Amino acid sequence: MEPNLAKVDWLEFVILVDNSIEWMSKMPPGYTSEVLGHLRNQPPIDPKLQVPILDLDNYCCGAHGLAVLLRTHRDGQTYHTLFDTGPEGKSIARNLDSLKLDIRNVTRIVLSHWHRDHSGGILEVLKQRVAKQDDSTLPITVDLHPNRPIARGIAPPPTFDRVIARLPDDPTFEEIQECKGVVERHADAHTVQGDTVFVSGEIPRVAEWEKGLLGGMRWIQDAWKPEPDILDERYVAVDVVGKGIIVFSACSHAGICNVVLDVKKRFKDRPIHAVVGGLHLAGPELAQRIAPTVKFLRENTGSSSVVLPLHCTGLAAKVALANAFGEFCVPAGVGIQVRIPAA
Repeated sequence: MEPNLAKVDWLEFVILVDNSIEWMSKMPPGYTSEVLGHLRNQPPIDPKLQVPILDLDNYCCGAHGLAVLLRTHRDGQTYHTLFDTGPEGKSIARNLDSLKLDIRNVTRIVLSHWHRDHSGGILEVLKQRVAKQDDSTLPITVDLHPNRPIARGIAPPPTFDRVIARLPDDPTFEEIQECKGVVERHADAHTVQGDTVFVSGEIPRVAEWEKGLLGGMRWIQDAWKPEPDILDERYVAVDVVGKGIIVFSACSHAGICNVVLDVKKRFKDRPIHAVVGGLHLAGPELAQRIAPTVKFLRENTGSSSVVLPLHCTGLAAKVALANAFGEFCVPAGVGIQVRIPAA
């Protein structure tokens, strides 16, 4: 049965945390770089020369991770959803302040998966919201997979069997509740925010070249165990009237082709308008995945579909995507704001 995902009148999203900053590339209509956003929003003026100052002390910073703020509008109601929160609190706090975004509007945080480069800013966002809370502020729900790991480690090539480091702890359910977050645990697919945002369940592994997170390890029963399949990973989708599905995939450990296959299976008659997020193609050990992935994306999205590669995509994959998609591969990064209206 097709999920109950409603079509929205428009979608806006802001890239709050990403590895890269992109100011100089040409943007398609509806895309605004951070520089233009600052210059249009009461920038400081040089008192002598009477021209705006690029206020670099207060611009966004990059960080290894991802956070995207989604605004979905339907039937006169706008919903604010935060998809992931970056690796720690400082970067998302700085970037929220730089972009002059009011965190009180956010009523739901959706965590893609339990990796610290995506969960690390949750508590800071909650603390900021509590500090700014007033009677008009609605409770904020934190949408999480119930299977939170004790620890996840990194085992590098070529053997992928020796843990050289572990990721910092993800926030606990109790810490989130102590910061006034309302914890919701979801293993299955569901829609939220007035049915304007779809959150997937487990992503089926179908594409033969997508083998998960090589070197992924998890601490289980007093030992490190291989965990290439990050089964708690989820993607988010929004459907804009006349445009189609915009897919947000934070890291694509399951494989972005598997994500797209799941979208096409669930939403059979709805075209894919855009693919946004980390595509997990960085590093020499994943180089052989780039060509089949780019070919699949080009063949399984529309002729005018857009791809915004972020976070863990990697330079080689971005170059391949740019060659395949041309102007429809957007060089996105921190601070870029996008508006997709109904057609």
